[in-house]
Amino acid sequence: MPLRDYEVHDDRFRGLILANTHIEVLCQGGRWLEGPVYFPAGKYLLFSDIPNDRVMRWDETDGNVSTFLSPCGYHNGHSLDPQGRLVSCEHQGRRVSRIEHDGTTSNLADQFEGKLLNSPNDIVVKSDGTVWFTDPTYGIDSDYEGDAAPSEIGENNVYRISVSGELSKVAGDLRQPNGLAFSPDEKILYVSDTGQTHDQDCAPVIRAYPVSADGLGAGQTVAASDCGLFDGFRVDVAGRIWTSAGDGVHCYAPDGTLLGKILIDEVVANLTFGGPKRNRLFICATTTLRAVYVNTSGATWPLA
Repeated sequence: MPLRDYEVHDDRFRGLILANTHIEVLCQGGRWLEGPVYFPAGKYLLFSDIPNDRVMRWDETDGNVSTFLSPCGYHNGHSLDPQGRLVSCEHQGRRVSRIEHDGTTSNLADQFEGKLLNSPNDIVVKSDGTVWFTDPTYGIDSDYEGDAAPSEIGENNVYRISVSGELSKVAGDLRQPNGLAFSPDEKILYVSDTGQTHDQDCAPVIRAYPVSADGLGAGQTVAASDCGLFDGFRVDVAGRIWTSAGDGVHCYAPDGTLLGKILIDEVVANLTFGGPKRNRLFICATTTLRAVYVNTSGATWPLA
């Protein structure tokens, strides 16, 4: 099997690679692509081009790429809720918003304890309808991905929005919390820390937090990057973590063993599973949107 696009670290990774597939480039010309989310009913993928202040749409039926929303308030991460609505992290609005079925936009959260959020970055929705998101400072650090401004909160946290709309802090031990995803059974929330952008002593890691009725328990590191930073990531049906990194996509077993890498010649920012069988990995790699079929599928709400 040709391995020019892959790097095998554990023989289990060979079973996740399809020998007759290759990495496809679906879109070019972005500045910093992020936040992919797949809409099964519409057969399309949305993704952010943050510095260009636009959300793009890739059509699975014909491969056409068009602008879905611009200006958009410098959207970053996206997710779908159980009703199929788009929930978004907005840098410029410093908020989490939702596009309703009638096309209107609702504000879900923009303040915590009377202070503006920093710049919500990535987001996931649990099967019970609660919304979980990270709030680092990247959207207020400069005018490139939002509007430069001081942090009112003075800390970078992970938050949960209850079904009734109450915002609560669930983790505050990360320098710059970034990507996040639930395990297939939703008993663990994984969160990446990209704090090395602000502190060279901050290790680029993914941490695992047990989920409880009250929020999150103490986190433990499950993976550390050997090339660049972990940004956005997703989990497959077997609980494996597929994460962005400096040299492509890294795949980790649930116990943190590095299984292998999909090699990309650009820094990868985020990814998601999609397609009718959820076995196509869509990859936001700096200026390009790419995709590759893998021999697994993305986790859905919840499997156990």
